[in-house]
Amino acid sequence: MCSQELWLENERKCAVVRKSKPSRKRQELLAIAFGVKVGLKGGFLWSPLKLFACSQISSLVRRAALTHNDNHFNYEKTHNFKVHTFRGPHWCEYCANFMWGLIAQGVRCSDCGLNVHKQCSKHVPNDCQPDLKRIKKVYCCDLTTLVKAHNTQRPMVVDICIREIEARGLKSEGLYRVSGFTEHIEDVKMAFDRDGEKADISANIYPDINIITGALKLYFRDLPIPIITYDTYSKFIEAAKISNADERLEAVHEVLMLLPPAHYETLRYLMIHLKKVTMNEKDNLMNAENLGIVFGPTLMRPPEDSTLTTLHDMRYQKLIVQILIENEDVLF
Repeated sequence: MCSQELWLENERKCAVVRKSKPSRKRQELLAIAFGVKVGLKGGFLWSPLKLFACSQISSLVRRAALTHNDNHFNYEKTHNFKVHTFRGPHWCEYCANFMWGLIAQGVRCSDCGLNVHKQCSKHVPNDCQPDLKRIKKVYCCDLTTLVKAHNTQRPMVVDICIREIEARGLKSEGLYRVSGFTEHIEDVKMAFDRDGEKADISANIYPDINIITGALKLYFRDLPIPIITYDTYSKFIEAAKISNADERLEAVHEVLMLLPPAHYETLRYLMIHLKKVTMNEKDNLMNAENLGIVFGPTLMRPPEDSTLTTLHDMRYQKLIVQILIENEDVLF
């Protein structure tokens, strides 16, 4: 068939789609794309065809959104795959092959809903884009998962709490050292889990600024992976043990580059804030060393749950946070 005839044939097919009823447009478009007639005689082909086509389209849309959404912060995130039993025919969204079996045919990402073979899950790139509908809460949620789901640079809890603290609490004596009432801190946590960025933590509701600082510290403690990740923990501790100040600073800077982007950005923002706290030391009596004592165990946790290791590393945890605060303009 010549090129002109091919063009005319394609135009004829497109005209059919344009003239069809709205309820049949998608069906006919997919049928034309696969070269299958859809009618009374061919109807039996439609259900599996639709499932297959939709699986391909959803996969393409997911990847296109990651590639072309300019507002999306390009933080890598691994998929959270779990074995899943699918009802009805399903196709792998990675290799496009059928997922055979009656139970446990494949795995599904609990964060974004990607469905793939178990074998294919080993080859899927770290392009998970979490679905907000699947994020049940703000606290205790993986940091990268949260920021990707909300398309933000940092967790909303960090931004909102720091804004509130800087607006009315920088001169408060013992800021971050003095604890607020546990019940009220839990109320703030529940407000963020329930209302997200609409949570009201203003002075009208929580006049004690220590409740807000307590809620922020609790958020960091509840992270399943700490701000300073388990993978980098030992490297930071080793850097803190270096006696030469210049070499120690250089070593800390090198380890900072190993943090996941979302963790790095959140830590950077927090250190800028804590530097502002130290600039009001005359009023709040909190210097970098004092803040290091408070935030060391909050931002850093050893990979193994060992009380002995935690006690041994406390002075190095304090020193790392102190270095980050005092040198935030150089390190970040």
